[in-house]
Amino acid sequence: MKLLGLELKNYRNCLDLRLNLNSDKVLIIGKNAQGKTNILESIYFLSALKSPRTSNIQELINFNSQKFEISADLVKSDTEISVFYSYDNGKNKELKINGVKSKPKDFKQVLKTVLFSTTDLLLLRGTPQDRRDWLDRAISQIYPAYDERLSKYDKIRIQKNNFLKDAAKTGSFNKTLLDVYNEQLVVTGSNIIFLRKKFLQEIEKIAVEKHRIISETEALKIEYDNNFGENIEDIAENFKAELEERKQEEMRRCQACVGPHRDDIIFYINGNEAVKYASQGQQRTIVLALKLSELDIITEKTGDEPILLLDDVLAELDDIRQNYLLKSINSNTQTIITSVDTVLFEDEFLKDVKIYTIENGCVRM
Repeated sequence: MKLLGLELKNYRNCLDLRLNLNSDKVLIIGKNAQGKTNILESIYFLSALKSPRTSNIQELINFNSQKFEISADLVKSDTEISVFYSYDNGKNKELKINGVKSKPKDFKQVLKTVLFSTTDLLLLRGTPQDRRDWLDRAISQIYPAYDERLSKYDKIRIQKNNFLKDAAKTGSFNKTLLDVYNEQLVVTGSNIIFLRKKFLQEIEKIAVEKHRIISETEALKIEYDNNFGENIEDIAENFKAELEERKQEEMRRCQACVGPHRDDIIFYINGNEAVKYASQGQQRTIVLALKLSELDIITEKTGDEPILLLDDVLAELDDIRQNYLLKSINSNTQTIITSVDTVLFEDEFLKDVKIYTIENGCVRM
């Protein structure tokens, strides 16, 4: 898979930007706040229909505009494909594949990306929500329907929370309705937990080896912090039992206290919990191994090489990790990199790189 071209109109500070991306390696140079990250964000958006930086899509529209557009041309399995997305202040969306209107679930199957940013380097020290978001984004690249399951679960959870709050205010409690909400949460939530555990087991097999090569002596282990079991039947049974056991607590707190929205991912190095005991360098090694493993697992599951987006991340890595990252990238993987300058890159690496400079949302070669 390769991006051939990208066009942005009124996307953040990129008012009218066109990029020829027909190269295995593309480097976008520029100072901070000039639009480097916006370009990578827009490419990621086309693959996920969400931004990794904000949940409010209206923030993507330029301040002086009412609408933004993203267009891209790519080659996938020797077939040229064009994709188009637009969004306006009236919350109207338009999605097209080869000029034909598309549904979101079909649109998200066209382009696959792995984004590695400086924010990702803080994954282990972040919140459980940060780690759940990383996991959910990675799974969605392989199973496009997964996002729908997450949305369905969140909708039911919010309805249950509102029901509990109303019951606390009125003093009137409908046990039958609560049981209905819980049953729906068990069905949708068990599926989410099962897929998360399955994905983590698969990515761990790849990440352990990559981590060992970088660290030389350290052993990585990844654990999904949920003890409901491994198969979906056990997960559902234990989920239901936990909901029943904590029913009074949920009524008192007026919120759902059990489910995948409360789970976490725990990383261990040589048996010690990485968040508590690992150095910053050790934690970055884990994230680097995870991101490179994402590339492998998406390729394995979908048959397409995802596009690797490296957003200012090289400056945050030491020489050992920089070299491992750049040398680990498969020659078939199109890589788009942002950086403040070319100092971090060896002359040999820059030989075949298409280099752009960006300033105030405008690019030049």
